[in-house]
Amino acid sequence: MSQKLVVVESPAKARTIEKFLGKDYKVLASYGHVRALPSKQGSVDIENDFEPKYAVLPESKKHIQAIKKELKNSSSLLLATDPDREGEAISWHLLAALGLGSKKTDLEIKRVVFHEITKDAIIHAVKNPRDIALELVDAQQARSILDYLVGFNLSPFLWKKIRYGLSAGRVQSVALRLICEREKEISAFVEQEYWTVAASLEKNSNQGFRANLVVFGNKKLGKFDIPDQSTADSMKNAILGQPCRVDKVTKSEKKRNPSPPFTTSTLQQEAARKLGFSAKKTMSTAQKLYEGIEIGDEGAVGLISYMRTDSVNLSVQALTEAHEVITSLYGPEYALEKPRHFKNKSKNAQEAHEAIRPTYLSKTPAELKKHLTPDQFKLYDLIWKRTIACQMAVALLDQTSVDIAAGTGTIFRAAGTVIRFPGFMKLYIEGKDDELDEKEGILPPLEEGENLSILDVIPEQHFTQPPPRYTEATLVKTLEEYGIGRPSTYASILNTLIERKYAVLDKKRFFPQDTGMVVNDLLTEDFPKYVDYHFTAGLEEELDQVSRGEKEWKQLLRDFWGPFTTQLQVKLSEPRRIKEVGENCPECGKPLVEKLGKMGKFIACSGYQDGCRYTRALEKNSQSDTAEPEISDEKCEKCGSPMLIKEGRYGKYLACSNYPECKNNQPLVKPKGTGVTCPECGKGELTEKKSRYGKFFYSCNRYPECKFALWDPPVAKPCPQCGFPIMAQKVYKRQGAFLKCPKCEYKEMPESGGKEE
Repeated sequence: MSQKLVVVESPAKARTIEKFLGKDYKVLASYGHVRALPSKQGSVDIENDFEPKYAVLPESKKHIQAIKKELKNSSSLLLATDPDREGEAISWHLLAALGLGSKKTDLEIKRVVFHEITKDAIIHAVKNPRDIALELVDAQQARSILDYLVGFNLSPFLWKKIRYGLSAGRVQSVALRLICEREKEISAFVEQEYWTVAASLEKNSNQGFRANLVVFGNKKLGKFDIPDQSTADSMKNAILGQPCRVDKVTKSEKKRNPSPPFTTSTLQQEAARKLGFSAKKTMSTAQKLYEGIEIGDEGAVGLISYMRTDSVNLSVQALTEAHEVITSLYGPEYALEKPRHFKNKSKNAQEAHEAIRPTYLSKTPAELKKHLTPDQFKLYDLIWKRTIACQMAVALLDQTSVDIAAGTGTIFRAAGTVIRFPGFMKLYIEGKDDELDEKEGILPPLEEGENLSILDVIPEQHFTQPPPRYTEATLVKTLEEYGIGRPSTYASILNTLIERKYAVLDKKRFFPQDTGMVVNDLLTEDFPKYVDYHFTAGLEEELDQVSRGEKEWKQLLRDFWGPFTTQLQVKLSEPRRIKEVGENCPECGKPLVEKLGKMGKFIACSGYQDGCRYTRALEKNSQSDTAEPEISDEKCEKCGSPMLIKEGRYGKYLACSNYPECKNNQPLVKPKGTGVTCPECGKGELTEKKSRYGKFFYSCNRYPECKFALWDPPVAKPCPQCGFPIMAQKVYKRQGAFLKCPKCEYKEMPESGGKEE
């Protein structure tokens, strides 16, 4: 009997699934996308009603040939790519690449879908196949073509108006706008001083606590009612020495409910808060947990459900397992009589899958720790706790608020919370984005009319704070709230902003760069509609309508393209805007203008076309010319003089203070070592350095004695083919990471690959 061929995206997934299905099935991997729109003009035939001209990816050709070979001995083809729009489209593209798209064949072709890699889920999916959902394919085609139309028309617009090499994107540009507008808010922010007054109080000489002044002179105090220290000190002097008693005690029971199980975006947010993971790292780690981890004699086991989802639903099986685990580990008082169900609050949620959860809730993190890498353990632990906690009893808290009268017309207020029953809080509490949340203290038992002692009155100065810059967590949260993007896109959006050098992540906060600010200003001024949050979210809703069969995808493209191309032609015909700085060139007398280069803004002569090449760095403030260089703690290795911190065109660097006698310069940030010995000289260490254009490379720290260098991160592993002492790690968006020998053509392909995170 001929075999049944199953095609999945990842080779790691293929090996696991083949074990579950047995000898009658052969499982191969497509390694993700097999066809795409080529990155060149003309890949979409606009005149022919937006007909896409797909091409097979070069790296996919050998995988397609392998699938074709196996098809000769197969009675059926089961397409088991990922259970989302992108996965549906990959199955459709695979059929076209195999020549089976419209061709009649005796081969049985079906689509199977599963949301977790467990034996029961795989067998159930294979027993219940379906046809390819063309509505989902059309929605994905519309998304790809929309992104192509925006990118391949706005990017050349940026080249003409600013400089070559810039890019724009349908969702990327909106995310950039969020970052840039937040930076402008911070720059325009004017801090305001205000004061608070607190009292240090005591009961029975040994039970001290603190309360805040809320009423003074029979007036309820607002945030800015104590504007300066003199006002605060006068209040302090008026309060000290006054008799103090408990005026009112209010007690209430407060119930706290757990957070829902993870979606893609909430997992990325919480992993950023609690684990310090980037969105990209979170998704790549989750991918490995989903595809399967070797667990002793069990073989490869998929430990979590599909990690690209916007659903907060849990299956009946998962709810039953959660109840059993909670009862056995924490006792029946922590379990619910009926399962708790959650409703998704995000816009345009598709609710197509389950929430992200462990496939086997009985497998505790402690039990699996020895089988997981540290990062895998941390993420699995987070997912397991969140899933279990969402089905645990509510937490009961006793909240107490106490008003304390100090003389006449003066009230201090203290609040305290006591956890009476921890419920889900025994296991898990969601992290907070706002690190300044005030925590309530613990109060001693207090009764109305009871006398207290004022130990001290404490005025404290404060200043209003600007809105915080976005972290990966808060940016993803904001995009989700607006309904912009999809679970599978968040990590790649943030990564693109950094790769394009539109923004940098510093101390986990996004800082827009000159290039990003200039691009955003131009796009928001010339194309306000297309970088508007609500317009972009509206397009996502229209794509959802296509996926539900409520809208025709070509009509969506027509409705978008007409107004967009009209606006583009108008803006292309307008002259390039040049910002003059109000000075004339010292060499030729023509006006100086502000320009944008690869390293940021600079001043240049407007007579460049006439041969004047005058340029200078853009002054950041009026005192930049006279500011003294900062003396660093380092000494010059050549002459022993102190090193100065100076700023040049490419940023800050160290320069010897004994210049011009000593011309030693060094980077301010020392090269980062890799721990890999230089394969050429065998003495130095390969260190990470940055080129003048901002690209990282790796070279021997004995330069110029040894000039060995390579662009990709080195790995201390000899090449199996030629024996060269090291390999280099390359990253392809569609193939994932793989190792390549710097000397020969040997490649060591990844165990998981396919979809760009």
